[in-house]
Amino acid sequence: MRGQERQFINQELIQRREEGCDVAALAPQIEKALADYADDDIVRLYDELDALEPEADFPYEEPSTLAEIKALRPDGPRRMDVNFSDEALMDRIFGGWLGRAAGCALGKPVEGWPRARIDDFLEKSQALPLDDYLPYVEGQMSNVMQTCTRGNIEFMDRDDDMDYPILGLLALENKGHDLSARTMANTWLSRMPFFLLYTAERNAYANFVQGYWPPESASHRNPHREWIGAQIRADIFGYVTPGWPEKAAELAYQDASISHVKNGIYGEMFVAAMLSAAFVTDDIEQIIAIGLSEIPAQCRLTEAVKDTLEWCRAKDDWEVVWEQIAEKYGRYSGVHTINNAALVVLGLWFGNQDYEAGIVTAVRGGWDTDCNGATVGSILGLKFGAKHLPEKWVGVLNDRLLSSVRDCNDNVISELAERTLKVARKLEVEPEPTGEVPEPVEGSLVAGRWKLYMGQQDWTLTIADNHTGTFDDGAGTTRIRKLQVDGHKLTFDFDIDKGGWSIELSFDGKVDGDRIEGECTAAGSTFPVEGTRDKA
Repeated sequence: MRGQERQFINQELIQRREEGCDVAALAPQIEKALADYADDDIVRLYDELDALEPEADFPYEEPSTLAEIKALRPDGPRRMDVNFSDEALMDRIFGGWLGRAAGCALGKPVEGWPRARIDDFLEKSQALPLDDYLPYVEGQMSNVMQTCTRGNIEFMDRDDDMDYPILGLLALENKGHDLSARTMANTWLSRMPFFLLYTAERNAYANFVQGYWPPESASHRNPHREWIGAQIRADIFGYVTPGWPEKAAELAYQDASISHVKNGIYGEMFVAAMLSAAFVTDDIEQIIAIGLSEIPAQCRLTEAVKDTLEWCRAKDDWEVVWEQIAEKYGRYSGVHTINNAALVVLGLWFGNQDYEAGIVTAVRGGWDTDCNGATVGSILGLKFGAKHLPEKWVGVLNDRLLSSVRDCNDNVISELAERTLKVARKLEVEPEPTGEVPEPVEGSLVAGRWKLYMGQQDWTLTIADNHTGTFDDGAGTTRIRKLQVDGHKLTFDFDIDKGGWSIELSFDGKVDGDRIEGECTAAGSTFPVEGTRDKA
């Protein structure tokens, strides 16, 4: 999409600098090209920014593939023993959903406000100490925020922070252990309106439409790829993996990698692992440590979290710690992963024994207030359980959540929790391969000739290796595109000729021995596909 470069190049310049690249030579050229409206030069300069590598003395190791991330993790309890009855597990999961909704509602009216403006508002409206939802003051905040203010709450109003756990739940119900980045991309395309996504998510969605699939969708013309968008999508993956932080982080990675890289991915993995750990321990410092055990030890996010913990241990005053966070990490965008993750840790530390203190601290810290209130509320809500959450915070929601997710616009929160419980039970045991695994052909378990069936359709898929293949719909043969193989998981794109025009489809599935199964998505609709290897 022409014009993206002009819109994003200054943000890309900042992003590349934050990633450790030397942009000094390009910065004045970009400034001149923008002033001269030299679009061709802007495109060229954007490509040059893309091609930069971090400087040799950059002190961090920040890969974006799951295997590389795992190789750089510190030791941690990858899975812990849990033994919950359905009733007890439901209470904890329901607590997570409720806690997240209440924290989100608290922060929503002041989203993006700096801390000083929030405190000034609270003082003038005589709402300090803050012990309830924010008061509504006409002229001081948008009237559309009134539904999330004191005395006006009848449900959790629509917010993207609450759309994402629903999208994740739908994908998990569909795929379970086989959840992939392509699954998440297809779920967004079929369930979410484009204009209700923001920053990195909107950029990734636009990339899907242009044929850039994960992981390219995360990096192509997306200068917001380390912002907070993935971190706020983590919760459902922690809810469904009690005591299994490694699995929580793996699932979160599949989601994060469609729109984010590096610390943007780590933020989602960190939060998902913390939620998983919160089922097992109520020690906040241990929960945070387990979260860190699933991301690289030498990344900027880990550094920010460890700094915040050190400051919290030293000072029993959240405002003093906030000043230290702001001084060192306030240079980041107000919607960046790193500085907001530090505020999440701040809220968790001071809310360790008090749900209200946690969400209030997170929200009063400013920056991305609804996101941070939601994340802190989610972790503390899960830690304490629904039965122990203050009625004044969760009762006013009336067990109701509005959403923009297609076919899920008006939800009963407890029913979402029940569905989450069912997924958690299904995920408890890793599935065993059902078919005999053949010897790799040309280095690939998926190589060979396959007969595919979708309803009455009978197709032939031929895969030469992990990179090339063809598709035959009976009317002609075309090359498949974007072929990706990850173990037994398989994704690719292909076209079906409709007589002068074609339909583009994407396949997302797996190979199990001599069987193949998955689904094809076209124009937002998804259809099951299965098939067998042709041994002739």
